[in-house]
Amino acid sequence: MNEQGVSLAVAFAAGLLSFLSPCVLPLIPSYVGFLTGMSVEEVERRRGTAVLHGLWFVAGFTLVFIILGAAASALGALLRDYQQWLGRAGGVLLILFGLYLLGVLRPAFLMRERRIELARKPIGYVGSGVVGFTFGAAWTPCIGPILGGILTLAATQTGLARGVMLLAVYAAGLAVPFLLTALALDRFLIWFQRFRPYIMWVDRIAGALLVVLGILLVTDNFTVLAGYLQGLTPDSLRRRL
Repeated sequence: MNEQGVSLAVAFAAGLLSFLSPCVLPLIPSYVGFLTGMSVEEVERRRGTAVLHGLWFVAGFTLVFIILGAAASALGALLRDYQQWLGRAGGVLLILFGLYLLGVLRPAFLMRERRIELARKPIGYVGSGVVGFTFGAAWTPCIGPILGGILTLAATQTGLARGVMLLAVYAAGLAVPFLLTALALDRFLIWFQRFRPYIMWVDRIAGALLVVLGILLVTDNFTVLAGYLQGLTPDSLRRRL
């Protein structure tokens, strides 16, 4: 696995952790109900409709994340001559984001939740896309540090396409479990009751991940991690990559 592969794997894992975060996961059934306008029983009977609403919702927030990824990459390109120092500065930011999630740092400006509320969902599937765009543009203490960490990583990438791909993969990590929930909301509710006692560990895992990545960037050892993981990849699989 090369450096880009490691970055994409980290982005997808960050998307999953964003979905599992304490501010997002408990609200997922409410999002599904808000998008579809149906009760849990109706969602179970009309799974196809729920998934279509979910796809539009996913498309909405994916567009926002891709735009943010392009902006972060463009900023990194402007500072290309200072790429090494940009990587180190980005590493420091990742460490700070990680310490925030671990509860070590709690700055007041991050503790204030910023959210765009929609009293009513616009009608139809396009309306679900509008809700997704609004969700992607919102900033909450849960998803903010993780998203900020991935945007920081995108700014250190060489090339606009790589930064955009990074945020697209992050969006996929958030989107896949959401669509699975829309497809099987009844099973999600059963699983959530079992997972609830462990939900607070999500922020700790995400925080630890950001701190480790930050240290690797500050010390210019991110490529070392890629080389180590590539060494663990079986030769038969490596030849196909």
